[in-house]
Amino acid sequence: MNAAQASGLVHAPLEEWARSRGDAVAIACGTQTLSFAALHAAVTQRAQHLTHTHAPATVMVDPAQDLPQRLVDFLGIVASGRCAAVADPDWTAAVLHNVQAAIPQQGCDMSSAQPDSAFYVGFTSGSTGVPKGFRRNHRSWVESFRVCLQDFGPDAGTRILAPGRDSHSLFLFGMLLGLWTGAGVVVQEKFSAAAALDILRQGDTPSMITAPSQLILMLDVARHRKLAPIDAVRLIMISGARWMRSRTAELRALFPKARIIEFYGASETSFIAWMDSDDNASPAVVGRPFSNVQLQIREADDDGVGMIYVHSPMVFMDYFGTADDTAALRDGEWLSVRDLGRLDAHGFLSLAGRQNRMIVTQGKNLFAEELEAVLESHAAIAAASVHGVDDARRGALVVAVIRWVPGASTALPTALDISAWCKRTLEAYKAPRKVFVCTDWPLTAGGKTDHRKLGQSLQAHLHSNASTTPPQGLPCLHTLH
Repeated sequence: MNAAQASGLVHAPLEEWARSRGDAVAIACGTQTLSFAALHAAVTQRAQHLTHTHAPATVMVDPAQDLPQRLVDFLGIVASGRCAAVADPDWTAAVLHNVQAAIPQQGCDMSSAQPDSAFYVGFTSGSTGVPKGFRRNHRSWVESFRVCLQDFGPDAGTRILAPGRDSHSLFLFGMLLGLWTGAGVVVQEKFSAAAALDILRQGDTPSMITAPSQLILMLDVARHRKLAPIDAVRLIMISGARWMRSRTAELRALFPKARIIEFYGASETSFIAWMDSDDNASPAVVGRPFSNVQLQIREADDDGVGMIYVHSPMVFMDYFGTADDTAALRDGEWLSVRDLGRLDAHGFLSLAGRQNRMIVTQGKNLFAEELEAVLESHAAIAAASVHGVDDARRGALVVAVIRWVPGASTALPTALDISAWCKRTLEAYKAPRKVFVCTDWPLTAGGKTDHRKLGQSLQAHLHSNASTTPPQGLPCLHTLH
């Protein structure tokens, strides 16, 4: 680690890389490239403009710019000593206006940034669907960069493919990691599985940070095109959602020399736990804590499941501009994002689910994520979303919404078949009582299943006498018999 990296500032190494390897590509996006020298010059210019115009302490990155320019804007805001708020380009004008209105607009002169200075406001979906802002300081992400290299090894310091939007903190982290290490980053304005495979095959991008949904699309494209294995990839880092480990063997065949790592974390915590992908591991296991993380399980039940609390130097500062009843819990230096889980005797963490997705049925607790993992292990089911529907007798009726695997080679199962499949590995009360099929599967901006929107569709469907015409803006559900 050089002096600039050790400074505790996210943007500090850019000046060193501009001086020592200025001609090297810092950002590549399609045919557009930006060298470290050009990036540093553009960032410096943007920072000086903000200083001269006495811009407010928090500045929104302009979502109308293309992705490389958004990164320049982001880093310029940060280099000026300010905090960069990253909007989602898909937000409606009304949402963008409301978020901007929550940002204080008074001008200010910023002194030089310190490691504990806020540098980034990201947004996640709140319980009401209104974007929920969270603030990070420099130290939290610099420490995340450092432990990423320490725990994942030197391949994490190579040129990285981060094929997602900067509005998703997973991909923004990957982008800034590539710039912080000086290895550079390859980005995509809009994800393309075919283009991502072409980039990786070229041989100069040995690492990738990705969401499971992207990997599945890449595997499907590779199988359809009968692509040869790609030997140049050395490290695949998977997060953002649960990886379907039934596909790990296929992933290893496509990238035979890659180390495949799954890691678990949250926008508020950064890294929590990680593991090398293991086909035989329980879907609930997410690995051991990172080397700079301590975990506690509090208020555990008889099965050892309780609230997961995290102590690390990587946690967020606070929420920004909104209140949310799903907010993280703090106890001194310990933080919980209301995930529930257990630690085994070997220090491995297993996730039971998110507190607000727990379903009480027949007087017993069911975590939606547990049933979703079993459903998604079926060869014909590409994705699942589990919900509890009010039921006078059971408290809640367990209902599953599923999406079929496109072009599935196996015969599509009936609702009874799916129930029987679940009962092979789960207690009978956890099996879905009703199953619905959704073809226009909704995803969040980060590529995760939009459970909130599916829940709204389910409620609308059940309250409209099973009409197959969804309310405006909601996906259509069909009953599986």
